Amino acid sequence: MFQSIIDDIKLQLNSGNTLTRIILINIAVYVFVNILFVFTSFGAASGIYAQIIKVLAIPSAFPDVLIYAWTWVTHMFLHEGFWHLLWNMVLLYWFGRIVGDFLGDDRVLPIYLLGGLTGALFYVLSANFIPGGGSAMALGASAAVMAMMMTAASISPNYVFHLLLLGPVKIKYIAIVILFLDVIGTASNVNTGGHWGHLGGAFFGWIYVNRLHAGMDLTGWLQALIQRFGSNNQVPIFQQKRKRVPMEVVYNRNASNIQIESEPSIDFQEKLDDILDKINEKGIDHLTSEEKEFLENASKK
Repeated sequence: MFQSIIDDIKLQLNSGNTLTRIILINIAVYVFVNILFVFTSFGAASGIYAQIIKVLAIPSAFPDVLIYAWTWVTHMFLHEGFWHLLWNMVLLYWFGRIVGDFLGDDRVLPIYLLGGLTGALFYVLSANFIPGGGSAMALGASAAVMAMMMTAASISPNYVFHLLLLGPVKIKYIAIVILFLDVIGTASNVNTGGHWGHLGGAFFGWIYVNRLHAGMDLTGWLQALIQRFGSNNQVPIFQQKRKRVPMEVVYNRNASNIQIESEPSIDFQEKLDDILDKINEKGIDHLTSEEKEFLENASKK
């Protein structure tokens, strides 16, 4: 049984999309730290767990936040509580799929990382310059998830989620409610720094799409860096097979009016993927008139 689980995880890491890999890494870190907690919760090893969390979560105090520079990244993959992990991963899956579908798989990880970094910056600034603005350290993917949420809500505000008990709700209203709760949270005494971090992540998602519509991709440099890193490894963790809509097709769509009612059929998606692969390999000039017509119709769906 365990070998089968390991094989499934390897398959997803090797062939799954970037969103799946991010979720698997978050789960793996959660499992690791909680197993570590069990084995270091008694005896002489009882303080080891706290020390390890301390060097993985981002601190708010100077100069620790500069000395432990790696925590700017590690904190956004670190969760201690099950419900904290579960809700972050559920929301990341919901919003990340929209981002991946409309902007391409290559942008998912850069938005996640830069959103988490912006949230961490907001957290550190609030902890040091706003009275009662933060705790000793912060951890979790919430700021990165908020960046993904605002990116998704900005590119497709009328995307409909079918929520339990509420029924169909447009993503723009979900985003507004979550943002409102975080704004209120900045004035409370519970996780104040965390709420500032969430708002920082949301700010990055909003400014990212705003600049993208103006022709500036704020994640371009990070995409290039990730692709270079992936190309130097035999099994690149974050390099996805190019199954994405070209940006010229995306920009020809009125994102503010996009509505997705159902996922494309398997045959449709396979044909679209084949055409996109052909463009990547030979260029758009090598498409037949039928393929060009199919691609033009696909961009209007």
